[in-house]
Amino acid sequence: MLLTADIGNTSITLGIFENEALVEEFRLASDKDLSLEEYEVLLKSLFKDFKVDGCIISSVVEELTKKLKAAVDNVFKVNAIVLSTKINTGIKIKLDNPEEAGADRIANAAGAYVLYNHPVIVVDFGTATTFDIVNEKGEFIGGVISLGIMSQMKALNKFTSKLPRTDVTISNSAIGHNTNDAILSGVIRGTACMIDGLVEQCEKELGKKSLLIATGGYSGLIANYLKRPFDFINPTLTLEGLRYLYEINKSDVISELQEVSH
Repeated sequence: MLLTADIGNTSITLGIFENEALVEEFRLASDKDLSLEEYEVLLKSLFKDFKVDGCIISSVVEELTKKLKAAVDNVFKVNAIVLSTKINTGIKIKLDNPEEAGADRIANAAGAYVLYNHPVIVVDFGTATTFDIVNEKGEFIGGVISLGIMSQMKALNKFTSKLPRTDVTISNSAIGHNTNDAILSGVIRGTACMIDGLVEQCEKELGKKSLLIATGGYSGLIANYLKRPFDFINPTLTLEGLRYLYEINKSDVISELQEVSH
């Protein structure tokens, strides 16, 4: 079975695949203070009922990349692939500096490339809200990076003296009649307006209408406020992109393991 791991700034999402089917999904905090041994214990506990024979990791947290890879390799006796532009990404990355592309964004673009028609715009709701855009030629040409929903909430509370910490929930009206509702309108409805406006501008630059895909925890909530609905909401797109990337790179891993064994 294949273990896919997406290390984000806030959480680590772990998925276990049997062939093309996602069998189970787990989420851990992105805790830099946990030791290698503690991550090994967590992996043994979570995956005690599964036989893991391969792994691919995408990460935007360098401090955790080596630690989780070492833990995976030690526990499952595999050579986990770490996603970067140094491996076969399955798509052409047409950025000014391809090495700047975040691993999660490469996984999103690869997943969209395989699963959907082109052009496609993937909106990922994480610590940051990002757009990953694949053009009609199947090229990852770039996108948008903005502050995520929870990050906005935390920033308003941290950098102002009187605004309270507000939970993410439904915004009942555009005009907030109290501070809490005003914050919800600004963050929730404001994010939706940003997406509507930027999708329109991105499609103008692409020269044609694109498929609009959402992934990440707040995609269902934001969908309530969009003028133009998402064509698909796929919460596991990043993991599915990782599965595809493992498949096209696993022969290299097998070769490396065979060389080591000899």
